[in-house]
Amino acid sequence: MSLSRCLAQIATLGPVGRRLPAPGTMGTLAAIPFAWFVWGPLEAWNTDVAWAVIPVGFALSVWACGRAEVVLGKQDPGEVILDEFTAFPLVFVAVPEMVSGPGGLWWLLLGFALFRFFDILKPLGIKHLQKLPGGWGVTVDDFVAALFAAVPQTLAYGWWASRG
Repeated sequence: MSLSRCLAQIATLGPVGRRLPAPGTMGTLAAIPFAWFVWGPLEAWNTDVAWAVIPVGFALSVWACGRAEVVLGKQDPGEVILDEFTAFPLVFVAVPEMVSGPGGLWWLLLGFALFRFFDILKPLGIKHLQKLPGGWGVTVDDFVAALFAAVPQTLAYGWWASRG
């Protein structure tokens, strides 16, 4: 298998993006345990490693998603979901302990809903980021959607934490 085809397999998360319905949603669901691992056990073990996961994931996504576009012959193919997978942990970047603390599953599910909202609707100029060339256009819009989702997520967590 060529490097480009291997990267396309990575970009689709194997069969997840190619065979399941709603591939972007499925890619984000697959990212829930990944986000928990990054901000829970991994950050507890080594904060520097946890914080390195996001830029490494971003770089891998730009590279693999760009190659997948070429292999699949489409611009921003729906089956390419590595961008959702690598962007999702960014939703929790402001307060990582919300993932591993009390109610962690609740915060992961709220983050999932907020991320899908911003990723699907692409408000406030996010849609224009898809025009960037290659893997940049595939990936950057998802990372910005995750940052947008992080704002109400962090505000909700702050409100919840201040109650008691």
